[in-house]
Amino acid sequence: MELKYLYTVKKIIETGNYQKAAQALNYAQSTITFQIKQLEKELAIKLFEKEKQQMVLTPEGQEVLPLINQVIEASEALINFQTQDSGLKGSLTLAVPETLLTYKLQPIFKAFKAQAPHVKLSIRVMNCYAIFDEMVNGQIDAAFHYDVRNYPNRIQTHPIGTFPLVLVASPELAVDQRDFVTAHQTKSVCHIQNDRDAFYLKIFNKYLHNQDIHLETPSELWSIETIKQSVMSNLGVAYLPRFTVEAELLQGKLIELETAIQDNHMHASFGYHQNKADTPTIRLLNDLIKQQLK
Repeated sequence: MELKYLYTVKKIIETGNYQKAAQALNYAQSTITFQIKQLEKELAIKLFEKEKQQMVLTPEGQEVLPLINQVIEASEALINFQTQDSGLKGSLTLAVPETLLTYKLQPIFKAFKAQAPHVKLSIRVMNCYAIFDEMVNGQIDAAFHYDVRNYPNRIQTHPIGTFPLVLVASPELAVDQRDFVTAHQTKSVCHIQNDRDAFYLKIFNKYLHNQDIHLETPSELWSIETIKQSVMSNLGVAYLPRFTVEAELLQGKLIELETAIQDNHMHASFGYHQNKADTPTIRLLNDLIKQQLK
């Protein structure tokens, strides 16, 4: 079995199809097709199937993916074993939501790069439901995320914090538009959001539905910093983790609006596959989490 075939499998998963994988690996597309057919023949299973415009793993492919990852990791460990530099090497692919990456995890990643400069660190930003799916499917090594579902036993998690949520507006927002407690309202206020599938937005949208509060058509800006600037310009309101707007609230650039949301906080965790628990890179990340997120 050719090790490069296993790397090709990973690249197809990452890019979504044979053509993009070929471009990324500097192969002809026919080479990718040949490698996958050879690997499928050796494993006696079908690895990929076409779904819409993407190549996705078959159920058998999903089952064998953790073994493919183990072979690749073992190979990299052998290559890096007792080389000239005894520091950490290899690669690590992490997924994280924008809010945690921007406002909570920068010190951790800075310290990680300082202590493991030869580790190829790849950080992917996505919402927590997508993170869950990619963790379960073995497409990423580890993740920081808000707890949205229960993982299977093969994935290990550690809590990293509980974070309150807050509805914010500009101090210029008209007083008669600040009531988000009274039910059965139609308000001339825009809801500014980034990803409609974000966990905290599901909480807020469910609350609006239950309270029968109707806002103007939402604006999707896909950047927390842009959202904050837009709210400060009185273009609408936003429901966000409090830590993302703490400075602006203290400076009076934003104000907090009262709601009747009962469970207005999120729990966050660091998760990784159980077979990676004793790897040096995961141990380092766990140590840094304890140091930085006390």
